[in-house]
Amino acid sequence: MNRIARFQKVSFEQFSGAYEEEFGGSADEIRKVYDDIKLPKRATGGSAGYDFYAPCDIKLPPGCTVKVPTGIRAEMDREWVLMIYPRSGLGFKYRLQLNNTVGIIDSDYFESDNEGHIFIKMTNDTNEDRTVEIRAGSGFAQGIFIQYGVTEDDDVITSRNGGFGSTG
Repeated sequence: MNRIARFQKVSFEQFSGAYEEEFGGSADEIRKVYDDIKLPKRATGGSAGYDFYAPCDIKLPPGCTVKVPTGIRAEMDREWVLMIYPRSGLGFKYRLQLNNTVGIIDSDYFESDNEGHIFIKMTNDTNEDRTVEIRAGSGFAQGIFIQYGVTEDDDVITSRNGGFGSTG
């Protein structure tokens, strides 16, 4: 088995600003949320996906969207990418979808000014009028590391600074 990556928390300062923008809360409340962040883990030895855990309770009525600052960053070897998907049970039961369908976390995102902070934006796309409720600490997304290649004539040497469209 290849060991090609390591999950870490972003700094409290990075998380605090992102969390307050989306959810609000006092500095003490945000500190507690930050301290309780769990690093992604696989559920079983045969699992390909690393579960990402909700940093707080999330209630998502039908048709609504939320951007979740996970507090997590991923340092990985250059030839690898982390792909983020919704947990299959939430997608199956509620039609919970990522807004960009599949999140792509490139290896050089780790060095961005935002510390490579992984955000997961999702929408409750139910057609059954069901509200999604995710408890703090429960898995809501999963990440899978995939190796990739480049073309023989690839000569790109630029680097990124940011995510969500930062390369144009």
